[in-house]
Amino acid sequence: MNTNTPADKPVNTPEHTADDAQPLSQGTQDALAQAGHAPASPGATHIRSFVHRRGHITPRQRDALEQLMDKWAIPYAARTLDVPAAFGRQAPTILEIGFGMGETTEKIAQARPGDNFIGVEVFNAGVGSMLYRIETSKIENVRIIQHDAVEVVRDMIAPDSLDGVHVYFPDPWPKKRHHKRRLLQPPFVALLASRIRPGGYFHCATDWQDYAVQMLEVLGAEPLLANTAADYAPRPDYRPQTKFETRGLRLGHGVWDLIFKRV
Repeated sequence: MNTNTPADKPVNTPEHTADDAQPLSQGTQDALAQAGHAPASPGATHIRSFVHRRGHITPRQRDALEQLMDKWAIPYAARTLDVPAAFGRQAPTILEIGFGMGETTEKIAQARPGDNFIGVEVFNAGVGSMLYRIETSKIENVRIIQHDAVEVVRDMIAPDSLDGVHVYFPDPWPKKRHHKRRLLQPPFVALLASRIRPGGYFHCATDWQDYAVQMLEVLGAEPLLANTAADYAPRPDYRPQTKFETRGLRLGHGVWDLIFKRV
């Protein structure tokens, strides 16, 4: 996930600091409660790839959550999403899982206005940041679902409906005993592959080499996917290089992209 954090300028409110930030209204708290706890829907058995912790949220992010959730977010529901109705148009649809603070999603959506982007994220700070970016940059081709990605894909995304999937810098869970929490496990990759239309693509990126190796193994073993490269792919032009990534490359850290096609 993108780890860049934007400055703290509120949405449509006077300048203020975290010390005088007001709590979210009860209506907004109720709307966020389901995502905050990410309860398992009936029959869920997967291990979650995230752990909720009490984290910092800026006034700007808080204001965006308060003011913009109804405008740009889609509530989780255990039924297939009507994508054309959600976007008000029929267009190629890309699912992005774990958009962090939204820097990459914003740039890609601006560069590809003809595509619809569904961003899935669980953390309030990231959702608030992305909502602010959508509103201030006037990006009309992004919608947010704040919920567990496994349940969103399983319950809301129709088979053979996506034109692409982006999973950029997911939590690497570096300790070996936590590897079972990594997002890209064979059952979830199989589920995602089933939601991509034939000819669509699955694009992952990570800066953890052992996770890159695991991704290559898991995606390579999925019969619905075919690698577009011998192993790792060059970073495509449509994925911008983040400030975090640039710093890492300057320090000699590696970044690995994987791009597979649905067969």
